[in-house]
Amino acid sequence: MVGTMIKSIYLDVCALCRPFDDQSYMRIHLETAAVNLIISAVDKRIYKMVYSPVHLKEIEAITDILEALELKALLTSKGKRLKVDLDKAMNFAEDLVERGYGGASWWRCRTPRVFHQPS
Repeated sequence: MVGTMIKSIYLDVCALCRPFDDQSYMRIHLETAAVNLIISAVDKRIYKMVYSPVHLKEIEAITDILEALELKALLTSKGKRLKVDLDKAMNFAEDLVERGYGGASWWRCRTPRVFHQPS
C-alpha cells in the first residue's frame, strides 16, 4: 500500500462490547464476527483504529472488570487516541441539542444489549 493513506475507523463502545455479549443470538454473533473482521483489518494495517476520551469514559461505566480491562487494552494496543478540543466538542453537542437532536445517552446503542449471564 505504498503511497496510500490508511483510513481511520472509529468503533463505538457498543460495537466493541459485542464479543462479550450472549453469542447464542444470531444477530449478536454476526455483529461480533464483523467487529473481529474489522479488528483483523486493523492488525493488517488496512485500517487505523482511533478512539476518543468518550470511549474511556464509557468503559469506566462497565461493571464487568475483566471486560473493561480487555476493552481498554484493545484500544490502547491497537488504537490511536484522538486529540479532542473539549470546548469545541461541548459547543457542537449543545448546538445539536438546540437543533432537536437528543443527548448521546439516548443514542448509545440502537438495540438493547444482551448481557452474558454468568453460570
